[in-house]
Amino acid sequence: MPVQSIVALRDVSFKFDISADPLFSGLSVSFPGGFSGIVGANGVGKSTLLQLIAGIVQPEDGVVQAEGKVIYCDQRTDDPPDELSSFLQDTDGEAYALRGRLLIDDDFLERWPSLSHGERKRTQIAVALWQRPDVLAIDEPTNHIDGAARQLLMDNLQRYQGVGLIVSHDRDLLDRLCQHCLWLEPPDSTLYKGGYSQAREQRQLDRETAINARDQAKRERNRLNKEMIRRRDKADRADSRKSKRHIAPKDHAAKGKIDLAIYSGKDGQAGRLRRQIAGRLAIADVELEAQRVGKEYAADLWLPGSRAPTSTLLFVEAGAIPLGHDDAELNFPALHLQREDRVAITGNNGAGKSTLVDYLLSRLAIPRERLIVIPQELGDAASRQLIKQVKRLPAEKLGHVMTVVSRLGSRPNRLLESERLSPGELRKLMLALGVARSPYLIVMDEPTNHLDLPSIEALERALQGCPCGLLLVSHDQAFLDKVANRHWRVVRGEEGSVVNTDECSLSNRV
Repeated sequence: MPVQSIVALRDVSFKFDISADPLFSGLSVSFPGGFSGIVGANGVGKSTLLQLIAGIVQPEDGVVQAEGKVIYCDQRTDDPPDELSSFLQDTDGEAYALRGRLLIDDDFLERWPSLSHGERKRTQIAVALWQRPDVLAIDEPTNHIDGAARQLLMDNLQRYQGVGLIVSHDRDLLDRLCQHCLWLEPPDSTLYKGGYSQAREQRQLDRETAINARDQAKRERNRLNKEMIRRRDKADRADSRKSKRHIAPKDHAAKGKIDLAIYSGKDGQAGRLRRQIAGRLAIADVELEAQRVGKEYAADLWLPGSRAPTSTLLFVEAGAIPLGHDDAELNFPALHLQREDRVAITGNNGAGKSTLVDYLLSRLAIPRERLIVIPQELGDAASRQLIKQVKRLPAEKLGHVMTVVSRLGSRPNRLLESERLSPGELRKLMLALGVARSPYLIVMDEPTNHLDLPSIEALERALQGCPCGLLLVSHDQAFLDKVANRHWRVVRGEEGSVVNTDECSLSNRV
C-alpha cells in the first residue's frame, strides 16, 4: 500500500441522462489520508461522488484521480459481495481475525437471503477491508447495525490505513472516525476540518457570515436603487428643460439659454450621473446574487385531524410469539399504546423487533387507512410505483406533499423531475404521503437510515411536534433521545427474547 494515496477531483461535471440539470459542475476537492465524511442534503450527489471516485460512473468533464485499489461499498446489501466466497475460505491469519472481530460465520454466503440487513452490512465491509484497498469508499456503513455490532465495525474501521470516504447519517461515527468533512451544497462544496459536529459548527459560522454579507448587500442595493430613482427624476426634469416646444416662437433669449446648457453639458450631467448609478446598481445586483444562503425549513408540517379520537391505539395482554428458529419465543408483558405515545423499540439484530411490530400491527384499534408504515428498505419496483403515485396526485395534495418534502430538506423539483431517487429521498416522500393522510399512528423501521444529517435534524424537529402516535424501531440512540417518550427494549437470551418496558422518558432512563 502506498504511503500516501491520492484522491482528487478537478473541475468535475456530471449529469444523469434523465436529468435536465447537472449534479456537479466544476467540482474540485482533494481528500487527505485518513477518513473524510461526505455530508449534505439527500439528492445532492453524495453517493454519486463515491461512485465517481470508484470509477463506477464517469464524469462528463474534469478529472477524477484515485491511486491504487479503490473499493466501493454500496449502501444496499441485496446481493453478497463478489469476493465473499474467497474471503470465507481464506485461511490467512488476518482473514480469520477479521471474521472473528466482525462475527462473520462460515455459512454466511449460503444464508445470505436470510441474514439481517445488519449482518449483511457487516459482511460487506469485512470483505472490503480484507482486500486491503488504498481507497475505501463506504456508503452508510452503520445502516441497520445494532449498538454492539456498530462498535465492532468502528473498531475495525479505525484500523484502516489509506484514504477513507464515508457517506453516513451517523453523527457519532463521523465525529469519532473522520478528520475532515466535505459539505456538499450545490453549486458549492466546502471541506472542513474535523468530524460532523465541528464541521457543522464552522458551517453555521460561515452561514451567519453569509447572512450578514447578504443583508449588507441588500441595504447597499436598496440605497443605490433609491438614488437611481432620484437621479432619474432629476434627469427627466433636465430633459424637459431642454425641450423648446413650450417656448414662444419669438422668445430667442430662452432658446439661447437652452442651447448654451446643451453646449456646455450642464444639463447632461444628471443623465451621466444616472448612468453611473445604473452601473453601480448592476454591480450591487451581482454582489447580492453572490451572497447565497442555503434555505432552512420550518418543521411544522402536520395537518388537522392527525390525532385519534380515542385515547387508546393498542392494548395487548401479555403473551409469547414464535421467532421461527430453534423453537425460540419472544415473550412480552401487557403492552399499552396511547395516542400521544412515541415509543422507541430497540434491541440487537435478530432479537425479534420486527416480529413484535408485525404482531402489534395486526391488533391495532384504529382504521388501517390511518396507519402509516415506513419500512427500512424499499425495493426498486416499489420505489418506481411510489414516484408514479406521487406524480398522479391532485394539485392540492401534491402541493402539501412537496411542502413536507421541502421542510425535510429536499428539493421538490428534483423529486418531480426524476425517475430515480436516493433511498433518503424515497423515505421523505413516503413520510410526506403519510402525513397527507392525517395518520393516527406512524410506524418507522430505522427512520434515520439513508437520511442526510440536516434531514435527520429536521425529522427530529418534525416528530417532536407530531400530534399522532409513533412506533420507532431504531439503533440511532441520539435520535431516539430527542423524539421518544417511552421505551420497549427487546433482549435476546438463550431460550428466546423478552420485551422489557420502561414507561419513563428515554432521557431519564437508567
